[in-house]
Amino acid sequence: MLEGFVPFPPDFALRYRERGYWADRTLAQEYADVFARFGPRTALVDGARSYTYAELDRQSTNLALNLLAIGLQPQDRVVPTLPNVAEFVILYLALQKIGAIPIAALVTHRYAEISQFVQLSQAACCVYPESVRDFRFAGIIDRVQAEQPCLRLRLVLGTPGPGEHSLAALIERPAALPASRLQGLPFAATDPCIFQLSGGTTGIPKLIPRTNNDYAYNSKVASEVAFVDADSVLLLVLPIAHNLPLACPGIQGFLFRGGKVVLHANTRPAEMFALIQQHRITHLKVVPALLIRLINDPLIGDFDLSSVRQIQSGGQRMQPETRQRTRRLFANAFVQENFGMSEGLLMFVRTGDPEEVLMETCGRPVCADDEVKLIDDDGREVPDGEVGELACRGPYTLRGYYGVPEYNARQFTPDGFYRSGDLMRKHASGNYIVEGRKKDLINRGGEKISAEEVENLILMHPAVQNVACVPMPDAALGEKMCACVVLKAGATLTLPELVSFLNTHEIARFKLPERLEVLRELPVSAFGKVSKKALGEMVAAKLAAAA
Repeated sequence: MLEGFVPFPPDFALRYRERGYWADRTLAQEYADVFARFGPRTALVDGARSYTYAELDRQSTNLALNLLAIGLQPQDRVVPTLPNVAEFVILYLALQKIGAIPIAALVTHRYAEISQFVQLSQAACCVYPESVRDFRFAGIIDRVQAEQPCLRLRLVLGTPGPGEHSLAALIERPAALPASRLQGLPFAATDPCIFQLSGGTTGIPKLIPRTNNDYAYNSKVASEVAFVDADSVLLLVLPIAHNLPLACPGIQGFLFRGGKVVLHANTRPAEMFALIQQHRITHLKVVPALLIRLINDPLIGDFDLSSVRQIQSGGQRMQPETRQRTRRLFANAFVQENFGMSEGLLMFVRTGDPEEVLMETCGRPVCADDEVKLIDDDGREVPDGEVGELACRGPYTLRGYYGVPEYNARQFTPDGFYRSGDLMRKHASGNYIVEGRKKDLINRGGEKISAEEVENLILMHPAVQNVACVPMPDAALGEKMCACVVLKAGATLTLPELVSFLNTHEIARFKLPERLEVLRELPVSAFGKVSKKALGEMVAAKLAAAA
């Protein structure tokens, strides 16, 4: 067993097998069936490049054999920082075929993150583009390799330099090893197949081990709830390695069902609309900030978007106004809000849910054996209807982050429930309502203000397109609230006007923002979520400069 990996307890593993969640098949075995079943169908589109299932199988097998030939081994960890390109998918499939473990790094990661990923995982290989815009990766990989002797292989998407292998050449160059070398390699369905990354708002992400068993089930059950079939076409613009785009149901779920995935490397609305029209896209994955941009873009009426059946939104709570406007502009689409975490648990709203449930909740767990409880600071369950921290365990939720036992002792209850830090309330329907994060609170002189509560009210203002409320330092009270807003085209707003509007909702005065920042757009993290850390730093810097 990989040192630092926390396995599922044997009694729970037995239960998950008996109930059919775990098939005890590696992802390599799952994909072998997929390639045999759907060989001639189009699986992947990247710009002008198109791949059938058979071509993905051939190229990923060839790459897997060439990776073995240059020294990569089962259970070696690999850090790929690739954009939304076909080479990522081919690499992911190849690593599954040899049992090497990708770490779900992003093309936006730099030295601080990559060096920690390599150090913590003892990664043997980094895969990276030659450059992104004016940034070249080789320099930081040089530094990481000099500091971490475990890093012995470097694959570059582009022209290779000293010590680098060309990823494209390894994909295309006929392998010298026979395909039989991929049989009987020493890895199992209970081993990690990927390390996802925790999505915390501060600090460097932790590594989340997902096993072959749980990750396959994760994608299969998400595909069922999202109505993915062989005629489904996914447009993927969110960062490709993150859990939602990759596996919920994502690339993996669509391939399991024989569908098609269209990759695109940016989120410009006009380009997305054109791809929807060209490829008859049926499924979109968005975060609310992206969806707000799409539905407010003036070009949206110039394209045929009638093919879209499902818009899956996660990462942050969607406001009813956003959902209603989306319905008007994507007339044939079901807007499916979900709550998910790279650590495991998935909640989805369902097509049969009443209107008030669709408007107010983020859904309910996708598996009957997802165990969920809402707890207070002492670990006691709160009564239904009250706010508590989400704690969960189940057949696809981790039992421990990789290589950090001290951190795990704080994040998991003694009986194995993962403490997520998300504040939720159980709706009378059995669905759940997100009430914010434990850390997403503003402490104004001892009064705790939920940023999300105030944001929901500000979004009702007719001039506001998007908002994030963040703490700003105050010598007397510790923190005060600053509202950072993006206004609709042609709109204006002052702080007195905003306060006057909020007062009509009769909230406590201590919840009123005491500063307003009007921005062209809100900064987002590598995961596509609004970066409140960046906003807080911006506001603090402005206050310091004015002092």
